[in-house]
Amino acid sequence: MRYNISMKEQNRCLYCHHPLYILGDGMVKCSVCKKKYSTKRVGQIKALIQLFCEDANALNASKALQLSYVTVLKYYQQFRRAAAEYCESQYDRLRTNESQYEEYLYIEKSKRHDKTAVFDSHNFLTFGYGEKVYTLLMPSLGVFKQQFVEDNLEELYYKEFSKFMRTSKIIKISEYDNSIEKFWHYFEQFITPFKGVSSEHFPYYLKEAEFKFNTPVQHRSLILEQLYFRLSGSGI
Repeated sequence: MRYNISMKEQNRCLYCHHPLYILGDGMVKCSVCKKKYSTKRVGQIKALIQLFCEDANALNASKALQLSYVTVLKYYQQFRRAAAEYCESQYDRLRTNESQYEEYLYIEKSKRHDKTAVFDSHNFLTFGYGEKVYTLLMPSLGVFKQQFVEDNLEELYYKEFSKFMRTSKIIKISEYDNSIEKFWHYFEQFITPFKGVSSEHFPYYLKEAEFKFNTPVQHRSLILEQLYFRLSGSGI
């Protein structure tokens, strides 16, 4: 897969859009902000962003662009951080609309019959704003796991927590907001192929799902390109 940079992109700085000039080593340098970079590398990054936005996993993307898997994985994590920042930047605009919200408990499918797995679950709120959503990750229960296991209280806690999840709601939804349920189905389909995401990285995967759910496929790449290159500065 090749990503061709337009003549306009080649002649204008990626960061400030002023004229570029070519250096002896093939790099380009901006005549105003003085940043320099490789247009070949920019093309590779844009191709990776496109694949990321089309839900290609890191392994398939590395094969398509003939890059190392570790390199692609590093870029994918950066794209997730950019997507998370974009989601947060949209919150002020979204919250001007009337919203409803509900909690969601996510446990990996392979752990759902393990009663102690409730401590490894991810609990997040989903706010519905028309056709869009906003997610807020709640504190992990993992810090309590060891103590409950040592005191042989995990069975009791599991029953009480299951009861709470069935009968208690943070807010009663007066009119069902379909975008919330749609997002939950989308999230389950999105997260399952990863076969386990660490607690450290889970917030970024959650925000990736939120970004992709809220953003039409044809708009994702442009948004992430603008964010990524602004956040990366001259580190291309």
